Amino acid sequence: MTPPPLFRGALEGVKVLDLSSVVLGPLASQMLADMGADVIKVEAPQGDLARSVGPARHKGMSSLYLSCNRNKRSLVLDLKQPAAREVLDTLVRGSDVLVHSVRTDAAARIGIDAARLLELNPRLVSAHVKGFSDEGPYAGLPAFDDIIQAASGLAQLQSIYTGEPRYMPALVADKTTALYAAYAIVTALFHRERSGQGQAVDVPMFETMTAFNMVEHLWGHTFQPPIDDMVYGSIRSGVRKPFRTADGYIALVPYTDAQWLRFFEVMGRPELREDERFATLAARVRNHTVVFGELERATGARTTAEWVAAFRQADIPAMPIQTLQQLPDDPQLKASGLWHDAEHPTEGTLRFPGVPFTLSATPGGVQRLAPSLGEHTDEVLEEFGFERAAVDALVTAGVVARA
Repeated sequence: MTPPPLFRGALEGVKVLDLSSVVLGPLASQMLADMGADVIKVEAPQGDLARSVGPARHKGMSSLYLSCNRNKRSLVLDLKQPAAREVLDTLVRGSDVLVHSVRTDAAARIGIDAARLLELNPRLVSAHVKGFSDEGPYAGLPAFDDIIQAASGLAQLQSIYTGEPRYMPALVADKTTALYAAYAIVTALFHRERSGQGQAVDVPMFETMTAFNMVEHLWGHTFQPPIDDMVYGSIRSGVRKPFRTADGYIALVPYTDAQWLRFFEVMGRPELREDERFATLAARVRNHTVVFGELERATGARTTAEWVAAFRQADIPAMPIQTLQQLPDDPQLKASGLWHDAEHPTEGTLRFPGVPFTLSATPGGVQRLAPSLGEHTDEVLEEFGFERAAVDALVTAGVVARA
């Protein structure tokens, strides 16, 4: 494997224990790792469940696992064994962050509840990602992405277009909550830099996705008593959608007054510039059915490429509807360097999107690809002060395992 260039990320020197699995926790910790944190993935002997989800060249190295676990090292630790607690305690004392997704009662049984962890290491940021807050009747219920899409109203929102509830064709709840979790952890680390104190961080999926959805969909219920229904107006009416062209579809969003005036010129309907229904943003919101109807009637007259060229010339927001298969060759993504190909020591050439944002002084990056199960067990334990003979004894006892 040709090693990628080294970088000094903003989180260099921050040591993270990642005891989570599947997507939510691992993606959050990968975001920290991309910014330079040393993330140690602590796995059960059978490994993260995501290791078996998706296509794979070798067992335990699936596409989903590879997408959420770069820049990490893997340590196998069987937390069901009492002796494993002593090992974990040593790791906790020498770490800055611990992330886990174990349900609250089970976490207490295996000794990774926040109160105990902060007693071991008062500077620790103990982050618990979970389905539901511990405050309330749903506390402790199991949850995956589909469950949270259903509970948060996201699945029901799709019925506006489909006529029945549908899940979004993406792990929206997992990935969105992962962003919030990474944000919460970094916020807690910032507090620690100022105060020297660690703290418990709880990130529940249900509450997070409800807050996420309600940014626009609380709508008239923003006011109490309500002055209108819930759900963003143009979505509620069903008019907010891609528009059909002569040969495909286009996303088209004239929004400001100036953009609408230019749009009427481009579509060959300059007389609409004087129509009061289209004159202001407030008027367009009130008359959104008529407004979007004009868009729909106009776009069928030309091809997608013709419309895109015309709208870009007029500085009106528009993009063709792209397939996933087109994205690796998208000229913008190529120019901005989002896509990376790298040689994995066991999995061959892998393609993946890199860090999508930039920092001028402390850019993130990819220094290692996702590890095989237990690949770094010896390396990590020796860094935390375990002698090689002690590691051998732990392996013999089945407390830890090597690749």
